[in-house]
Amino acid sequence: MSGRIGLLVAVLASVSAVAQENRIDIVRADAPELASFGSYDIGVNTLEMVARDRIDVVDTERGGQNIIYDRLLTVEIWYPADLGDAEPGGSYQAITRNPEITATLHGKAVRGAQPYAGDGPYPLVIISHGHPGNRFLMSHTAESLASKGYVVASIDHTDSTYDSVQNFQSTLYNRPLDQRFVIETLAGLEGNDPVLGDMIDGDTVGVIGYSMGGYGLVNNLGGGYNDELIENFMAPPNGLLAAHTSGNPEYRDGLDSRIKAGVAVGPWGKNNNFWRTEDLAGINVPTFYIAGSADTVSGYENGTRAIFEGAVNSDRYLLTFKNAGHNAGAPIPLPVEVRDSEGQTGAGHYTDPVWDNVRMNNIMDHFVTAYFDYHLKDDEAKLEYFDLVEDGADAVYSMRNGQPNDDHNYWKGFSAGTAVGLTMEHLAPGE
Repeated sequence: MSGRIGLLVAVLASVSAVAQENRIDIVRADAPELASFGSYDIGVNTLEMVARDRIDVVDTERGGQNIIYDRLLTVEIWYPADLGDAEPGGSYQAITRNPEITATLHGKAVRGAQPYAGDGPYPLVIISHGHPGNRFLMSHTAESLASKGYVVASIDHTDSTYDSVQNFQSTLYNRPLDQRFVIETLAGLEGNDPVLGDMIDGDTVGVIGYSMGGYGLVNNLGGGYNDELIENFMAPPNGLLAAHTSGNPEYRDGLDSRIKAGVAVGPWGKNNNFWRTEDLAGINVPTFYIAGSADTVSGYENGTRAIFEGAVNSDRYLLTFKNAGHNAGAPIPLPVEVRDSEGQTGAGHYTDPVWDNVRMNNIMDHFVTAYFDYHLKDDEAKLEYFDLVEDGADAVYSMRNGQPNDDHNYWKGFSAGTAVGLTMEHLAPGE
């Protein structure tokens, strides 16, 4: 009998351990202050949207007639919720970088929970993944923001998800359009939808774009693409990229003024000449850039940093993870299903050789919270979280009995030693 009991205990312990895997809501003990979850319970739902009469880039041949189709987009939406007597918590079935593997992610959101409109309407935040990716890749940020009074919508970009990857030209053309379409659709629910109509402040929007999501975001912030690339071999057919280029007089008319702030994480494109200096000067929306200094996908000096420096007509910040690669901040931690699979195909999509992913997630969520609270909620006190000694390694942590000494200038919200490896830079318009 004792042997059976021992086996049962071992099995239960194993089940318990598995249940703790793939958590997107982990906040480490050394996480900065604003990485902690807010006071709102969280609900989540999945929406299907159809962008009608879009050009089908995949099936349109160069020199042929543009093919028109209805483009389906799946969107995950998180929001402040009234759980009643229900307990927080739920799971997501997420296709991974190895599309043969589906991971079960665990977080705080409850699927289908009743929205809590009592403090609404709430600012809207759009999340746009990389290529390939999906709507769960930055779900840690989505849950974090929803718990702090935001409605967050993360897009599955058709032709650019793990299980729908098509010709890269589709992503180059559709990414800015998808972001604007989802903003327009969700903003249109304000006052008109029985479920979310009282939840969304459609006039106050932030966008988070990672990699190709950042490529689309920079364009939607006013950085028109380089006109010289319209007929480039990698550009979409039939000059379609011209819809998004600086030289098109109609380009700026299509931008959405409801976007009040952007967060561009390792934005792709500058290292492939998609922007010239004069193109980036068209950006005037406040932007927070996040990058790893060893990013070999989007580039750092010739990529994210060059965009940051070139956007001279905007107020902008750059957070750099020293020696981190392209996965700095954005991706959820490596799913256990991928980790334990034969060959670990796709594992590198979620990991960094130097930094722990949960730690980077926590740091990103801390600063994204402060940035959007300032720009989307007019919380001026949150700007203090960006008034920092440029290099975290040079900051002095000097506290006595919980009070700062005269020489204390450590990064606000960070505990002793935890800002090492990070830099924060700021440039005002005109700089």
